[in-house]
Amino acid sequence: MKTFFHYLGIAIFGFGLTPSFAADPVSNYPIKPIRLIVGFSPGGAADTVGRALAEGLSTRLGQPVVVENKPGANGNIAAEFVARAPADGYVLYFPSIGQAVNVSLYKNLSYDPVKDFTAIGSVFSAPNILVVPMSSPYKTVGELIAAGRANPGKLTFASSGSGTSVHLSAVLFEKMAKIDMVHIPYKGTGSAMPDVISGQVDMSFPNLPSGWPQVKAGNLRALGVTTAKRSAAAPTVPTIAESGLPGYDMATWYGLVAPANLPENIRTRLNKELQIILADPKFKDKLIAQGADPMPGTADQFAQFIKSEIDRWRKLIAQSNITID
Repeated sequence: MKTFFHYLGIAIFGFGLTPSFAADPVSNYPIKPIRLIVGFSPGGAADTVGRALAEGLSTRLGQPVVVENKPGANGNIAAEFVARAPADGYVLYFPSIGQAVNVSLYKNLSYDPVKDFTAIGSVFSAPNILVVPMSSPYKTVGELIAAGRANPGKLTFASSGSGTSVHLSAVLFEKMAKIDMVHIPYKGTGSAMPDVISGQVDMSFPNLPSGWPQVKAGNLRALGVTTAKRSAAAPTVPTIAESGLPGYDMATWYGLVAPANLPENIRTRLNKELQIILADPKFKDKLIAQGADPMPGTADQFAQFIKSEIDRWRKLIAQSNITID
């Protein structure tokens, strides 16, 4: 015998409503696979750590987290894609320092690096490393600076392209050391390293994962790391700040963001799980193996950090007249 409640249930569903016990896509997040967008090609340090993060998130959230690589334009292609995605927590982005510098490098950026995203949390920071050929006469940062001041416009440095962290590390070095160097851009660190090793170029500031293996192999001499603190991956290498340029500090960093207007409970959940992942010893070991250090913190702290980085690099880029388009 059909009761009044049976017919009431039919009426509820007939009007497109669901009873309170039905799954709610926000409060029960996640209920389907998540896409993690990485703005660089497979195989690099960003992709390697991004996949480790995806694995950790998948375990914590109970849903597959699938990495999608959308390389190009220093992360702009990936960022634009995410900025236009639904703000439901199923498209996440693994942005780099490019999220802060591109707004000053590109005149016609198609997205706002702050307004178009919801900050979830920082993931890691990593130094670049100042290297010179083994045949170089310079064995310390102080000697390099002295040579630059004595011979303006004579020292050369290789980068992986204008506006990259490798380039900006050198520009910051120039400004703080009050020297003038010649920039020789390459299509990537891989193509630049042979010319640095052979001595055709005086120096470079590659990301630690790219430069450190060449140092360990005896092909390059490390003069200093770019961060304010020494790297756990290369603890014997002093910082540039302690080696002759006090106050020098430049870090490559990555974090986790989503499209703007992400529901607050999803943002809170993702940051909570991210902190657990960053504290896991196995994940820490993976970061250190890539020359990186965990960068835990709240979502609001990461949002403020991005804004501060935008302001910091805008000034340096304007002073150095660096443009991409």
